[in-house]
Amino acid sequence: MSCLLGIDIGTTSTIGILIRLPNQVLGLVSRPVTLSSPRPGWTEESPEQWWQNVGEISQALLAESAIDPSEIVGVGVTGMLPAIVLLDENGQLLRPCIQQSDGRCGQQVEQMRAEMPGDDFIQQAGNGINQQLVGAKIRWLEQHEPEVFSRIATVFGSYDYINWKLTGEKRIEQNQALEAGFVNVKTNQIDDQLVSFAHLPRRSVPPLAHSHQVIGRVHAQAAHHTGLAIGTPVIGGAADMIASALGAGVIAPGDILLKFGGSVDVLTVSASARPDPRLYLDYHLIPDLYMPNGCMSTGGSGLNWFIDNFAGQHQPQAMQQGLSLHQYLDTLAAKRPPGSEGLLCLPYFLGEKTPLHDPRARGVFFGLTLSHDAGHVWRALLEAYAYAIFHHIETLRDIGYPTQRFIVSDGGSGSRLWMQIVADVLGAPVQRLEGHPGSCLGAAWTAAIGVGASDDWNGASAFVRFGETIAPQPANVEVYRQGYLLFRALYERNKPLTHPE
Repeated sequence: MSCLLGIDIGTTSTIGILIRLPNQVLGLVSRPVTLSSPRPGWTEESPEQWWQNVGEISQALLAESAIDPSEIVGVGVTGMLPAIVLLDENGQLLRPCIQQSDGRCGQQVEQMRAEMPGDDFIQQAGNGINQQLVGAKIRWLEQHEPEVFSRIATVFGSYDYINWKLTGEKRIEQNQALEAGFVNVKTNQIDDQLVSFAHLPRRSVPPLAHSHQVIGRVHAQAAHHTGLAIGTPVIGGAADMIASALGAGVIAPGDILLKFGGSVDVLTVSASARPDPRLYLDYHLIPDLYMPNGCMSTGGSGLNWFIDNFAGQHQPQAMQQGLSLHQYLDTLAAKRPPGSEGLLCLPYFLGEKTPLHDPRARGVFFGLTLSHDAGHVWRALLEAYAYAIFHHIETLRDIGYPTQRFIVSDGGSGSRLWMQIVADVLGAPVQRLEGHPGSCLGAAWTAAIGVGASDDWNGASAFVRFGETIAPQPANVEVYRQGYLLFRALYERNKPLTHPE
């Protein structure tokens, strides 16, 4: 049977999956990615490291599975968005990639809002003017790195870059273009006026590609780098959270995916576009559907920051118990009561994206006393992200989207304590997935659709099993309801301090 390769260009790692239809995983390989924050609020990565990882991963998957490269009938690449990769006219990288979570462009966001009313922009572009917008970051480069800005010949995203390295074809996938602010949702085409609003020439934005569209084939140099066969078809690709949602079976209105990766994503399904400045609007991978969603600036990256900087003293105890530091801290936090005995956290360590869109928001630990310990702090972090999820759910309901079924996926969902806290804050059960490898599966399945190996968009669910359903604990629901009100109030009370007149 046909084999498909899926690659995920993630914030903290590059992951590859090799599948054989209809339901066999032949291999899963990852390589780490270095996230750089050279200044407060900045996040950057090296596209060259992604490409190096893709070569190593592809070679490793072929070696482990012992299949002939000719058996791979399609390649799909997914990745974070809207990351910004810039090339000069010779195809050379101009600088490190500016990540979607980067918060350096607050001033440029305000400039753009002053130039075009927010309602006008969102009705055209489907998304609001915020720190994630590519145009705001391009304007930042224009003002702070004019030499780089003057040499921009191509602007596209993380998986667009890998597709170009594989095929030599420059395309910008539909959701990268939409979240960049280049697509008019009324025409579903790249809009010259919107590109100009980013201070970019129209020629710098490549032609639009649909997610399952075959855009090119692996060329000789890429085949040497990856071990793939020359001529292997490559599709347009997919936004990482959209690909993950497809793999999780989120295909109907009322389905909600909570994706716990380097950031936390909240995604649902809609049959119509309802632009709202608080959330992002993307295309579902299934044609004629949309995927309204929210994405926090941090998630797993915030937990990793705490571990890397403040939890090292617990390493011996964790090793004695055969646990990772994440798992060990979970055991400490599980012994602390809901609400962390008055310790409350705002997890805005890189500003915050949805639904606040506030690059000047900052992380806060409030209520800290000498009676609190590492277990309290860790639990407060887990509770903070659960509160932020509920903020998104309130926003979805306010817009009018149903929220009936909660599915949790990706690395953070492996923490039962965290998922119990999420269920308690939501006041609703959450369904864990087992065997979901993440966004790379959705990318591989989209490739299967694109090359005609399958016509069933829900076929990716054959690779995933539903696991435990975690029900809310009634005694905790009211505690967290009150905690959520304090969480929201704490941000509002601190906002004047981070937004001085």
